[in-house]
Amino acid sequence: MFLIEAKRIIVVIIGSFLNAISLNFFLISANVYASGFTGTAQLISSVFLDFVGFHITTGILLFLLNIPVFILGWFKVGRGFTVYSIISVICSSIFLQFLPVMQLSNDIILNAVFGGLVAGISVGITLKVGASTGGMDIVAMVLSRMKDKPIGIYIISLNAVIIALAGILYEPENALYTMVALYVTTRVIDTIHTRYNKLTVMIVTQKAKELQKAIQSKMVRGITILPAVGAYTNQEKNMLYLVITRYELYDLEKIIKENDSSAFVNIVQTTGVFGTFRKE
Repeated sequence: MFLIEAKRIIVVIIGSFLNAISLNFFLISANVYASGFTGTAQLISSVFLDFVGFHITTGILLFLLNIPVFILGWFKVGRGFTVYSIISVICSSIFLQFLPVMQLSNDIILNAVFGGLVAGISVGITLKVGASTGGMDIVAMVLSRMKDKPIGIYIISLNAVIIALAGILYEPENALYTMVALYVTTRVIDTIHTRYNKLTVMIVTQKAKELQKAIQSKMVRGITILPAVGAYTNQEKNMLYLVITRYELYDLEKIIKENDSSAFVNIVQTTGVFGTFRKE
């Protein structure tokens, strides 16, 4: 258990470092903005510097913006999930403070593409281990539970505001290049992990009872068990059918590996759920 949690924290720290690289080495110098609260902090920092003449770093703003979000996440999302988000944001803020802001290329398209690429890897590997980069992920998750709408709607809405302000306050081209960076980020996240809020999981196993007990001891999810027969081996098995949120995927994968590493698992997108589905 200690090694698993240590690995999780190491990945979160690496993700935070990559997030700082995407900003300080690519996006900030090009006036191209990242997604979510990171982009919000970046935009506020630019506005203070260019229009007020007061410099406050993106790292400090990112931390300040996330303080109320941490409180919200602690009570509404879960303490374990929020703790990893806090680690991610604190590390990102520290790396942003100490890594120099530099311009590796004068080509704004290269900055947008590579900045978005590195940011996508940062978020993707963090989500892959069941953690989050904080900020908009937590806010969108709470709103999604309250309204039962896809989490992507809220993330897209905030990013649309960032794009619009980038175009209004600076050059319209900045908004277009920001869209390029956000598109690349989203595609990379989709490749590494999933942006879908709900997932349907089908587990074909010969250890249905053990898996059911292990899953329900850690996750409050209903499970339907269906009889199944292997077409090639003619062996009798069972299929566990359940719907989870994307934030539970890492924990479920760990449970399956610990209890039946030979189980066949199929995970598909779920666009909607009717009936009883635990949101809290």
